[in-house]
Amino acid sequence: MRLSLITGLLVLGTVIHARAAEHKFDVVVFGATPGGVTAAVGAAREGATVALVEPMDIVGGVMTSGLSFSDSNQTDRRTLLGLFEETHLRIEAHYKGKGVTLPYSVAEKDQKHWTYEPHVAAKVFDDMLGEAKVKVFLNERLTTVKKDGARIQSFNTRSNTFTAKVFIDCTYEGDLMAKAGVSYVVGREGRKDYGESLAGKQFPKVAVKASPYDAQGKLLPLMTAKEAGDIEAGDKGLMTYSYRLCITTNDANKTPFRKPANYDPAKYELVRRFVNANSHKRPLFDFYNLPGGKWDGNNSIGGQISLGLVGENWGWPEASYEERDKMWQAHRDYTEGLIWFMMHDEGMPEVIRNEMKRWGLAKDELVKWGNWPPVLYVREGRRMVGEYVVKQSDILTDVAKADSIAIGSFPIDSHDVQRVVSKDGDGFINEGTIFPKHEAGYRFGPRHQLPYRSITPKRAECVNLLVPVSLSCTHVAISSIRVEPTWMTLGHSAGIAAAMAAKANQAVQDLPYANLRERLLAQKQVLDIPPLPPKPATAAAPSGQGIDPKSLKGIVVDELDATASGEWQRSTNFKGFIGRNYAHDGNARKGELKMVFKPEIPQAGKYELRVAYSPHETRAAKVPIVVKSGGKETKILFNQQTSLGGESFRAAGTFELVAGKETTITISNEGTEGFVIVDAVQLVKVP
Repeated sequence: MRLSLITGLLVLGTVIHARAAEHKFDVVVFGATPGGVTAAVGAAREGATVALVEPMDIVGGVMTSGLSFSDSNQTDRRTLLGLFEETHLRIEAHYKGKGVTLPYSVAEKDQKHWTYEPHVAAKVFDDMLGEAKVKVFLNERLTTVKKDGARIQSFNTRSNTFTAKVFIDCTYEGDLMAKAGVSYVVGREGRKDYGESLAGKQFPKVAVKASPYDAQGKLLPLMTAKEAGDIEAGDKGLMTYSYRLCITTNDANKTPFRKPANYDPAKYELVRRFVNANSHKRPLFDFYNLPGGKWDGNNSIGGQISLGLVGENWGWPEASYEERDKMWQAHRDYTEGLIWFMMHDEGMPEVIRNEMKRWGLAKDELVKWGNWPPVLYVREGRRMVGEYVVKQSDILTDVAKADSIAIGSFPIDSHDVQRVVSKDGDGFINEGTIFPKHEAGYRFGPRHQLPYRSITPKRAECVNLLVPVSLSCTHVAISSIRVEPTWMTLGHSAGIAAAMAAKANQAVQDLPYANLRERLLAQKQVLDIPPLPPKPATAAAPSGQGIDPKSLKGIVVDELDATASGEWQRSTNFKGFIGRNYAHDGNARKGELKMVFKPEIPQAGKYELRVAYSPHETRAAKVPIVVKSGGKETKILFNQQTSLGGESFRAAGTFELVAGKETTITISNEGTEGFVIVDAVQLVKVP
């Protein structure tokens, strides 16, 4: 009898609890991350006997531990077929069988978010592994690796020995790779190492005007250092880790957030100053809507303080399991403490306290772990130095590779690495965020082929190991590769390659690419970059979906008729929009994006300016709008979290406008926190 994840007795594939001395397989995958699942299933479907070995007591990594809002919305989904697409087709079929209508269709490769509940992802992985007859071993912490020259013979855990012809390391940290003596790096390269302009230190954010010092002149808790270090140089820095929380406001299915045993409000003094300095009015993290009345709570990349414990993860990749346990707990204490602080501290605005008190952990998710995510979101661990190092140019310009095993297209997206004192000394700033511009009109970054050589170690170091998660790349490159859709695709290809190498008894470096390509295509992998699809900005919404601007009173200018500066993203996700679609800033590139409307004013006088947008708690509360007419300029801040009350527009103010001269209405994302939506503006003459 197979049990589901939420029963508290996780049984996936065929879980082995026996204390046997040795287990022999054609392929052994270490690390049951999503990439590990696809590697194991891919190898098994090629006829190999396969074991999936995991040091924790969960299969599926962050996808079954709270990350339920697929990052594939920012990739070219036409390149994500194979087991990634199959996973989501199975998720979709599960909900259909339950009579649940999802707000997307997997068959449609648009940019809608593909969402699911953690227990559904767990069930799908369970089914796939079971059908492939993959044997799953949980709670198997790695101890030693036995090698004969450049070949791994076996590895030991605290309770078992695993022997295989070919091994695959699918851990987020690269643990098997490191134990096997394969070269790796941790941290960031300098700009000169590979000629990467995005390497070294990065300061895209604006300093917060709030003192980072206490009364004795010491740095407050949550500060990383006084200075970031040499701007050009590399360091041991890693982008921040955080938890992905499965939360709800449904009282019938809610476990209240708890106060950590070691809670000290003084640890959050920097939070209090940050909120007060910015007149912040919304919770300090992002909310993504899921099926079942649940939400995915994620670290906000746009904010300077969020769920990520900045700078406290640098030692994680090379730490022992016991040390990681302590760091895991420190991250939990910080996260629960921050939530408790937002809920109860008198220094928080009442609106934040009241909003946070509505939320709790989903009671029917992650039951075995008390509803708290067991997996910390390790966005970056060790990175192998293998046969080929993928770097910035491979992501942005030199995108073609003769030995392609996957197509990446997620933007280069690094979270903060450290929090330091600002240059003027009276504030602080987060350093390390990377999110460069990409082609206007597309949400995804440049499509690039990822080479087989990037998952193979140097031949002299190991000939029967593949590393698709902690692959050979730079910090800049991993900032694009690091999302689960890409890792699942790489893992799938690695599983097929491992099965082929095991069957042929040859080094993974010697596997003929022509043969590998044939089998990858047979398992529906995409290896070649397709032509760009039509830009969303020029694609009409389905008939009847958008409101015709001509049907509205007054002067209406749609966002497609405005002048856009910067790379706005287009969407039709939230219904009731004007025209074909609406634009949003993706909660990124702050200060870079503007939309200028130029209405023709037929008669001078007072006009009420009304703005169309989709209200939501993730929206910006202070969107700058500048109205210019007849030499007069007026600036206002507009709250896009406020409900429209069933209307398409909400009034932003009354303005005296001049006829016969240019009038402009400019909406930008300068200084905003949260998503900025631009749909249309309406001017109605005031009697």
